[in-house]
Amino acid sequence: MRRARSLAVVGMLLAGALGVISSTQTWIDVTLADGAQQTLAVPGSDAVPVLTPLSLAALALGAALSIVGRVLRYVLGVIALAIAGVVGVATAQVLFTLPVSATAATVSDATGISGVDAISDLVSSMSLTPWPAITLLAEVILAAAALFTLVTARRWQGSAGRKYRTSGDASTDASRPHDAIDSWDDLSRGADPTT
Repeated sequence: MRRARSLAVVGMLLAGALGVISSTQTWIDVTLADGAQQTLAVPGSDAVPVLTPLSLAALALGAALSIVGRVLRYVLGVIALAIAGVVGVATAQVLFTLPVSATAATVSDATGISGVDAISDLVSSMSLTPWPAITLLAEVILAAAALFTLVTARRWQGSAGRKYRTSGDASTDASRPHDAIDSWDDLSRGADPTT
C-alpha cells in the first residue's frame, strides 16, 4: 500500500500545482465596445477568486498527507474533496456559462466602471482560453485523489513520521522484521544493534 499513499500525494500535489499555475494564466479575452475595441486578458485569479488560495491549500494537503497518521488521512481527504467541489463548481460556471461577472474585476480595473450591468453594456465579446478546462481537469484529479485517500487510507503503512517519535513512542512491532530505521533507533537509545 506504499504505492497508494504515493498516488494520493502525487494527485493532490499535481492538482494544486495546476491550479496555482492556472490562476496566473489568461482565462478569458474580453473585447470592450469602447470605440477602440480594447481587448483585456482576464486571469484565472480574477475569474475565480478562490482559485489561488484553495490551490495552495491543495498543495499543502498533498504535502501533509505524506506524513500524517490514519485519522488525519481521512480529515485531509474530506478537505481535499471539499476544495475540489468548490473550485470545480466555480470553474464549471465560467467554462459553461461564461458569466460577465467573471470579468468584472479586470474590466473595472481597466475602465473604472463597476457594476455587472454597466460592465455587460461595455463588453462586446468574450472568448475562453483552454485554462478553465485544464483547471476543471485538475479539480477532477484532486477529487479522485481525495476519494482514493478515503477508500485506501486504512490499509496504508504507518506514517512516515514514525522515525521522529521519541523512544517511548517507538516500540518495535514484533509482527514485522527489524529494519535499518529500528537499528538506528536502538543505537540512539544506547543499545548495540549488532549484538
